[in-house]
Amino acid sequence: MKTVLPYKLLIFDWDGTIMDSVARIVNCLRISSEQILGDEKRSDHELKDVIGLGLREAIQQLHPLATEQQIQDMSNAYRYQYMDVNKTSSVLFEGAEGALHTLEKQGYWLAVATGKGRQGLDQVLEMTGLGPRFHSTRCASETFSKPHPLMLEEILQQLGLNAEDALMIGDTEYDMEMARNANMDCLGVSYGVHSVERLQKHQPIGCIDHINQLETFLSNRS
Repeated sequence: MKTVLPYKLLIFDWDGTIMDSVARIVNCLRISSEQILGDEKRSDHELKDVIGLGLREAIQQLHPLATEQQIQDMSNAYRYQYMDVNKTSSVLFEGAEGALHTLEKQGYWLAVATGKGRQGLDQVLEMTGLGPRFHSTRCASETFSKPHPLMLEEILQQLGLNAEDALMIGDTEYDMEMARNANMDCLGVSYGVHSVERLQKHQPIGCIDHINQLETFLSNRS
């Protein structure tokens, strides 16, 4: 008898959930921040904490007094660092590619909802070869940033699904809060940016310590 899946669609955050890219993002944020706002240095903890937000929202949280021109200049500096210059290691988490392949074979639809810009996401999807696995991808540069629910709502609309058909999987409280704002279940991962305690504030259905645990977690909910 065919197994009934608990969800039709699994929506993944990218940075800190599928890809171990936190160090690269922090490095790019630090360099671009020092280039444009050299007298407003931020700690690694502060830089790491904004990962998951759209770039503009991340800069505003880091530098609330920045002018519109400074925000634009820092955004441009960050994109140049991330896309063209910075060589900090950025690789898939161990087991991520295999986990996505297995879930796809089981019949799940897969999607990405990320704070990355479209250019950045397309670059890593091409680099990893994972692009064809995803039925839909949405980026903060083309819709509202997390934790606003529009990113998820647009994915659901594109695929003709309802919120109860989908599960949001991510490593930050921005992911959890976005899912709750969309009336969607969410699952935290403990190996990314935010602590389990921060994730649990938004009542996820659970929290896993490795992406390889996702298949078993979902099977136990079938």
